[in-house]
Amino acid sequence: MTLPSRLTGVVPPVCTPLTPDYEVDTASLIRLVDHLVEGGSDGLFILGSTSEVAYLPDRQRRTVIDTVVGHVAGQLPVLAGVIDMTTLRVVEHARTALAGGVDALVVTAPFYTRTHPAEVARHFREVAARTGAPVFAYDQPVSVPLKLPSSLITELAGEGVLAGLKDSSGDEGSFRAVVLAARELSGFSVLTGSELTVDSALAMGADGVVPGLGNVDPAGYVRLYRAARAGDWEEAREEQERLLALFRMIHAGDPGRMGMSSSALGAFKAALHLRGIIDCPVTAVPQIPLSGSEVEYVGKHLAAAGLL
Repeated sequence: MTLPSRLTGVVPPVCTPLTPDYEVDTASLIRLVDHLVEGGSDGLFILGSTSEVAYLPDRQRRTVIDTVVGHVAGQLPVLAGVIDMTTLRVVEHARTALAGGVDALVVTAPFYTRTHPAEVARHFREVAARTGAPVFAYDQPVSVPLKLPSSLITELAGEGVLAGLKDSSGDEGSFRAVVLAARELSGFSVLTGSELTVDSALAMGADGVVPGLGNVDPAGYVRLYRAARAGDWEEAREEQERLLALFRMIHAGDPGRMGMSSSALGAFKAALHLRGIIDCPVTAVPQIPLSGSEVEYVGKHLAAAGLL
């Protein structure tokens, strides 16, 4: 499928189901993709943070690409994270993803290395030039110790280097600056990565949302998006508040024994397992698994949201 001239709507970052021995569970991944498509998703983002991309060896990344692209078979655009520390490593992942049939690439700034803003700009230009593919910048300062300046995003978008932005920075001022600039840019898509302020982002003029919680309840985010697009802001607010309550499942894990990644990704996978969508809720090592009582906490949130 060719990427739309401007990607809009709900584009969940697809979880990567794993087997008990930490291989990609392709049967569960296919069921998850069907769940997301049936929920009304407008696209799929594989191999991002919610996909546990940082934990997956290259062969598992390829398995995810082949499984999702092959199963979707052009029904929806598929974006793939080609996340790595430096430019040529990213380009190598990008070529693998494009050979597998993805429609666009999602790229962070370089990390681990200490880069100057000019080098960050060169990084995105080189990836776009060497692949010839649509590139979405991924602003994720919690994982990449750099906040992409809105001025850099709009400069690269104006050059045609970037096709869009997935903003998970939490910086609403910077996000709004890009939204405003995008009004003058043909075909540039601005997507929020926040599960919790989608109604506000859409009111600002964002094109869509990439919500991790959308794995669990894609239909809820689709209802929110459609209500906002129809100008029914009261319905959008009510749906956003329902999703806000559901999102509290990410606090299932005890912070005294696990990090937030283990808790949040563990909660999403536990929810998918409880809903019968994936066979096993295991997260990649070295993340700590949720306990039985913590899984019960997730189940209570699902029940309260009417999802069990």
